[in-house]
Amino acid sequence: MSPTLEEIRAWPATVDVCQAARALGISKSHLYDLIKRGQSPIRVVAFGNRYRVITASLIRYLESD
Repeated sequence: MSPTLEEIRAWPATVDVCQAARALGISKSHLYDLIKRGQSPIRVVAFGNRYRVITASLIRYLESD
C-alpha cells in the first residue's frame, strides 16, 4: 500500500529508493533504472554506490499530479 502524502511529509529529509518507489507506485528496480539513466522525476543524491531520494522533491512531484 502506498503511503499518503501526509505520511510522506513526516518522513526524514532523505529516504531510500525502495521507500520512494513505494510512494510513486512503481517498483524499486524501475526507479533504480530511471536514476541510472538520469531520468528520475525526483531529486536523488548518490553516496558511493547508494542512492537517497530527497523527500521534498518527492513531495513536490506528488503534489504536481
